Amino acid sequence: MTIMSKEPMTSPAATEAEPDSNRYPRHVAIIMDGNGRWAKERGLPRSAGHRQGTENLRRTLRSAVELGVEILTIYAFSTENWSRPRREVALLMRILEMVIDRELKELNENGVQIRHIGELDGIPERLQKKVIYACEKTKDNTKLILNVAFNYGGRDEIVHAVQNLMCDGVKADDVTEELISSYLYTSGLPDPDLIIRTSGEYRLSNFLIWQGSYSEYYYTDVYWPDFGKEHLQAALEEYANRRRRFGKTDEQIDENFEDASA
Repeated sequence: MTIMSKEPMTSPAATEAEPDSNRYPRHVAIIMDGNGRWAKERGLPRSAGHRQGTENLRRTLRSAVELGVEILTIYAFSTENWSRPRREVALLMRILEMVIDRELKELNENGVQIRHIGELDGIPERLQKKVIYACEKTKDNTKLILNVAFNYGGRDEIVHAVQNLMCDGVKADDVTEELISSYLYTSGLPDPDLIIRTSGEYRLSNFLIWQGSYSEYYYTDVYWPDFGKEHLQAALEEYANRRRRFGKTDEQIDENFEDASA
């Protein structure tokens, strides 16, 4: 896993040539962090930060489509977030409901397929129904897949996958990485190529810990409400300039590139 330096890249790949947009990641995941600190620095309540972060999601979706991203996975509410003050949790539930009510029609018309990853149990029944309806309504859209990780935890996801494997009577000798992947919430989708975390924090926070085992990572000090198209593009360009090894040496990568170009 690669962690972005706070300093601009100075590698030959970054300085000798412009990044190739054809090498932009297909699947981008974002840990949308910093709403509360964004509000605090402006003397505003945390609720204002969450609302501004929600507004920024609309802009990010538009930017992702313009930059050629095919799958966008966002970390909206973790299983650990239940420990936050009750009023804040209730607000986050209302915000998701508001987003569905306000944005679903436009998202559907623009070809966005919404998928929920996480558990529905535990969230208000009315919100459950709206999440299910949004996923069903947009299931045939192909412009962009939007995975909304809501009431999601990476370890919890793996536990549920193992439990379902056992319920299906899968024998221990038949368990493979591919089989486990097929029991995850992201079944049928490629793993994220790039995981972005905003606000200057350097941790995964239980996000896509199985799927992100070979992802590239990009960290930025920018708070989520201020994370604009230029920041997303900078992350994609950083990714395009990296050499993804998957355990291989540089020589093996060069040989594969030459074989593919022949």
